[in-house]
Amino acid sequence: MWEELGRAFCLMLVIEGIIPFLNPGRWRSLVATLAVVSDRQLRIMGLASMLLGAGLLYLI
Repeated sequence: MWEELGRAFCLMLVIEGIIPFLNPGRWRSLVATLAVVSDRQLRIMGLASMLLGAGLLYLI
C-alpha cells in the first residue's frame, strides 16, 4: 500500500508541474487570480476537487 501511495504522490507532482513548465506566464496569472478569491470559494473548489477525485478513484 505504501508503494502505491508513493507512486500516486509522484504522479501528482508530475501532473502539478506540467502547467508551470509549459506555460509559466499563464500559471503565474492563475495563482494571482486565486490570491483574491474568497476563502469560501476556495473551500468549495477544494471540496469539488476531492469529490471528483474520490468518484474517479471509485470508478477505476
